[in-house]
Amino acid sequence: MDLFEKYESNVRGYIRSFPTIFVKAQNATMWDHTGKTYIDFFGGAGSLNYGHNDPAIKRAIIEYIERDGVTNALDKATDAKYHFIEKLQNTILKPRGLDYKIQFVGPTGTNAVETALKLARKVKQRSKIVAFTNAYHGHTLGALAVTGNEFYHDDYYGVPLNVTKMPFDNYFDSENQMDSIDMMRHYYEDASSGYEVPAGIIVETIQGEGGINIASVEWLKKLEKMCRDLDILLIVDDIQMGNGRTGNFFSFERAGIKPDIVTVSKSIGTGLPMAIVLMRPEIDQWSPGEHTGTFRGNSLAFVAGAKALERWDNDTFSKEILAKGAKVEQRMKAIAARFPQHIGDVRGLGMIWGIESPVEGFCGQISREGFERGLIAETAGATDQVIKFLAPLTISEAELDKGLDILEASITAAAAKHPINE
Repeated sequence: MDLFEKYESNVRGYIRSFPTIFVKAQNATMWDHTGKTYIDFFGGAGSLNYGHNDPAIKRAIIEYIERDGVTNALDKATDAKYHFIEKLQNTILKPRGLDYKIQFVGPTGTNAVETALKLARKVKQRSKIVAFTNAYHGHTLGALAVTGNEFYHDDYYGVPLNVTKMPFDNYFDSENQMDSIDMMRHYYEDASSGYEVPAGIIVETIQGEGGINIASVEWLKKLEKMCRDLDILLIVDDIQMGNGRTGNFFSFERAGIKPDIVTVSKSIGTGLPMAIVLMRPEIDQWSPGEHTGTFRGNSLAFVAGAKALERWDNDTFSKEILAKGAKVEQRMKAIAARFPQHIGDVRGLGMIWGIESPVEGFCGQISREGFERGLIAETAGATDQVIKFLAPLTISEAELDKGLDILEASITAAAAKHPINE
């Protein structure tokens, strides 16, 4: 690891949590240079929902390269883009009654967020955007402005401009919960409140990096209705929670809502860089070339993404996700029952789960213990108080069982190193 220490920037992060050199990966198993195997509960931070090196996806990419398919066409038409758009429309959008146009943007999720914010402001001719407590939307300046965690903020970035933060669902931990939607509606309907009606509201239906915070169906429905009533564009950031993570392809399907704009990235390209913005047709008010980017035409990602979407031709994959998620929930809750003083909550949906601890440093210790035992699992939340399950949706039963066994052993070891004084 000396070479990385010597030549790579101090900003490197995950290499510090998982200090080894990985050389091979298949589905939810990774191998390092010593031959040691690891079960992957990290899943490329949600970019590998379809696993490492899926055979069908790999064959499709190799065949495309071997026939000298166009690699980067910017926004020119290619057969790779044609087949991806056709597959996304016919398999995902139209069956769900979603009439969306597709904008291909720069290759990362934060590019999609920047585009969505810029478009909302252009369409509504207002500058304000509302985001929520504990939100995470990316690290470029516009996306950072709507991200909550203070760790990523410095005043001299100038990022908080034209953004208002509001409480996410169940943000206030009390018996008499304040309804943040009612609060916002009151502000925006009162001409003397000092709050301007925003151009858009951006929300994650489940906050992943924020600590696995799940918005209720009722809250999401009220949010949509307020946006409709007050002429505000509803933007759902589905970059990490989309692509089947919750059991449905889109995380907002469970609430029956239809956002005006949706940002999608990570697994839409199966781990290859691609990001898109979905928008209602009347919102597509760009002039040609008004918002561009050199790498908005990653043909290898188009090929891989179209092949991955074949898993959604029927409901078999969705059922598999929910069944595996139920197993994770059952095991995590059983583990939590063993350590009531160390584990305060287990929460999740589908194949996104988190174990929260009130004990400082406990979840970080779990991650370290897991790595030593052959498990890749990261922490989440403002103080890393949650250990996060984000494995590929395609993880085999054997890999899942092995990973959960390692997780339990790691929690047991971490608890021994963090004794609770009676």
